[in-house]
Amino acid sequence: MTAAPAPSRTAPGPAGAAAPVRPPRTGRGTTRVRTTILHLALLAGGILMVFPFLWMLLTSFKTLPQLLNDPLSLWPQPFTLQNYADAWNDVPFGNAYWNTIYIAVLVVVGTLVTAAMAGYAFARIPFRGSRVLFVLFLATQMIPMQVTLIPFYFLMARLGWVDSHLALIVPAALANPFAVFLMRQFVLSLPKELEEAAIVDGAGRWRIFWSVILPNLRPGLGALAIIVALSTWNNFLLPLVILNSQELFTVPLLLQSFRGQFGSVNYGLIMAASAIATIPMLIAFVIGQRRIIGSMAASGLGGR
Repeated sequence: MTAAPAPSRTAPGPAGAAAPVRPPRTGRGTTRVRTTILHLALLAGGILMVFPFLWMLLTSFKTLPQLLNDPLSLWPQPFTLQNYADAWNDVPFGNAYWNTIYIAVLVVVGTLVTAAMAGYAFARIPFRGSRVLFVLFLATQMIPMQVTLIPFYFLMARLGWVDSHLALIVPAALANPFAVFLMRQFVLSLPKELEEAAIVDGAGRWRIFWSVILPNLRPGLGALAIIVALSTWNNFLLPLVILNSQELFTVPLLLQSFRGQFGSVNYGLIMAASAIATIPMLIAFVIGQRRIIGSMAASGLGGR
């Protein structure tokens, strides 16, 4: 018997000649089109988000006659830096910068210390009611600040901290639910073998925390420092309620008072003041954005 011939991969052409059979499409063309559309949509969204900031910068270099005669023009004609000099000299921006910087530094340092210790305790030290306490503590993050603003003001008044920077530093540094949650997630992502090895060597809880846990939390602490610094720098509502003296104003509060004086007259001046208040934190975010994104991704590895 002879074996049956193998099926041919050719098909007869129009003149009877054999023609190769085309392989089925793999869908690469469709995927490439979808990727291109996605990139174009992201590019358009990025341009829409950047344009207001770009318009603010360009407006800050315009003269008052140009703003009055041609307010919709984009490019400054002529280009001037006088708005920045006037904005810096008309109000005490230097003092406001100092107030905001030292408040942010103290809040960041206090938050890193308390959040790291609390996160380690909730993640690694078992005690009765720890989960319930952690859930209740985290639930306070869902309460809007406006709800607790009046009780907070009365508490600060009883402590004598109204019109004082202590009301902006101490509560923020001692109790930050988001910071505690983030540090807890980082501690959960660390292998328990590190602590077990330290326990075998005779280390106690404090030694384990300072020598084993804390060095491994550096990426998370760096990201948390940037997040807390940005939040403290941009905090407006609490300083508005607590502070009364202009020499104690932070940058957002001083910027608001500056807008009340000059915002309806000279938009170039107010845009220059806004740029002075915004650019430092924008630079900090650009420098630390990769650390923030990487740390957020890493913090979910040990989620429970």
